[in-house]
Amino acid sequence: MEQYSVEELRDMLKDKGIQPSFHRIHILKYLLENKSHPTVDEIFQKLSGEIPTLSKTTVYNTLNLFAEKGLVEVLTIDEREARFDVIVKPHAHFKCLKCGAIYDFWEVDVKIKDKEFEKFTTKSMHLYVKGYCPNCQ
Repeated sequence: MEQYSVEELRDMLKDKGIQPSFHRIHILKYLLENKSHPTVDEIFQKLSGEIPTLSKTTVYNTLNLFAEKGLVEVLTIDEREARFDVIVKPHAHFKCLKCGAIYDFWEVDVKIKDKEFEKFTTKSMHLYVKGYCPNCQ
């Protein structure tokens, strides 16, 4: 697990035009050290014990700001929850239907062969795959 200094975290926020605050720094640190694609609830549960002033609303608003500024990617693999990924480089996600784990895959080649698609300008593309991981098969 990578460790980040408070100064490095502040710089990451400033580079994206985000004013560093105590809560924002700790939420970013958690995301960078726990690349498990957490939900708002998971982040709140993990951090609220060590940060009593943290509210679920603060976590939610902070993550939305991070997403707006391109610091995190919002994943909607499951319609019931949003998850947050600090890795914003293009990659695919696989969610295990049994254990719920989410895995990143980097070597992905998706081609849309429909001629009609050529008329569109693509800004982003998300590939979510669901099935069973090797541990749950």
